[in-house]
Amino acid sequence: MLILSPKQEWFGNIRGDILAGIVVALALIPEAIAFSIIAGVDPKVGLYASFCIATVIAFVGGRAGMISAATGAMALLMVTLVKEHGLQYLMAATLLTGVLQIVAGYLKLGVLMSFVSRTVVIGFVNALAILIFMAQLPELTNVTWHVYALTAAGLGIIYLFPYIPKLGTLIPSPLVTIVVLTAVTVVMGIDVRTVGDMGQLPDTLPIFLWPEVPFNFETLSIIFPYSAALAAVGLLESFMTATIIDDMTDTDSDKNREAKGQGIANIASGCMGGMAGCAMIGQSVINIKSGGRGRLSTLVVGVLLLIMVVFMSDLIKIIPMAALVAVMIMVSIGTFSWASIKGLKTLPLSTNIVMLSTVFVVVGTHNLALGVFTGVLLASLFFANKISHLMYWDKSFEETSSTRIYKFIGQIFFNSADRFADAFDYKEEVKNVVIDVTRAHFWDITAVYALDKAVIKLRKMGKEVEVIGQNEATQTIIDRFGVHDKPAEIEKMMGGH
Repeated sequence: MLILSPKQEWFGNIRGDILAGIVVALALIPEAIAFSIIAGVDPKVGLYASFCIATVIAFVGGRAGMISAATGAMALLMVTLVKEHGLQYLMAATLLTGVLQIVAGYLKLGVLMSFVSRTVVIGFVNALAILIFMAQLPELTNVTWHVYALTAAGLGIIYLFPYIPKLGTLIPSPLVTIVVLTAVTVVMGIDVRTVGDMGQLPDTLPIFLWPEVPFNFETLSIIFPYSAALAAVGLLESFMTATIIDDMTDTDSDKNREAKGQGIANIASGCMGGMAGCAMIGQSVINIKSGGRGRLSTLVVGVLLLIMVVFMSDLIKIIPMAALVAVMIMVSIGTFSWASIKGLKTLPLSTNIVMLSTVFVVVGTHNLALGVFTGVLLASLFFANKISHLMYWDKSFEETSSTRIYKFIGQIFFNSADRFADAFDYKEEVKNVVIDVTRAHFWDITAVYALDKAVIKLRKMGKEVEVIGQNEATQTIIDRFGVHDKPAEIEKMMGGH
């Protein structure tokens, strides 16, 4: 993948980044308010958080062009804390979340993304696309026909405007949609739900706030479980989003730097009276599809968001929600991997099960971490089962020395260990047994235990047993954990004293 220089990250796409930033900032306002309502806090908490996180992450994040702010996944984890202990404890938990994420960055936990298969990523993307669409349904139920007409018109502008010669490539179609539909509703006096109906917008700039909580072990015991969950979900969603944007832009990102950046941004948010946040796949996709590529787009989102909600609230309030719903439906359609539907007929059953399980768990629980964990677990189990079947053996017999030779080929670990032990004919009348593992590899203690079990059982049957051909790694693990050549250990294992 292409690696951009700092200059390219900031100034390689100035016009595209600024225009895309405007679109994302407008689309972010109702979401930030909605996420604040989910968490049970004032709308300004989500808006201040989104401003702080987006602005800070533009400088310290590990992925150019990715948008971070207050998110629904994080808001769901805050509900109980806010209800039982209040806003001040939420701010303290936000600060601790940032600290934990910075520690995760220095521990290089970004490498954990290597354990997430492509199938799980596709399932994650599809689930998010479905959730984004479902989040728009409240704005499309129990409404007048005007809302449906405006939404349909908005989608028409989004998809058809790019085909207009010259002008279609200069201005992002989502921005045109927002401006045109707002003008139509104002001029024609159409009475539909607007951004102003979502909640009260703040009218002052954020100020430095330190959580008014006692700094003792009791407070730590209250906020730590929430902070740990917020840090884990935030990093997972940020890493997954970064991976998706990497693919969309054919560029690379630094996951460990992203972890540190998310931590710093959340600390800034907590110090400004905001809530914890993370990368947003929906807004990030809007940014990319609107032409945003660099860090400038993320900075524009943060700065413009604050300017709009504080100084331009009268204009922002009149934007019809139907315009933003049209934009989010576009995001949902563009995010969903339609190729995965065709893949259900051609891909292996195990691959489809992993993808669909990830989708169902995420959509059913609205818990991104649980869905990804389910996908990774199933993918690991299917992989282990597949690899275990690649272990096989052959046997031969030397009559002159009455020796039975077992030759093993493949990977011997917890899922193939029983098949290894069952390969031997323990009752066969032979003097000597040679276990040849030249073309095999022992991976774990379960494999070593299976070898011990086989050797000890063969020797109890009166046979001389020799193990040959261990590679260096196999020899090391056998020497460290094996007992078949250690009489004292065998006696202890058999219950002797």
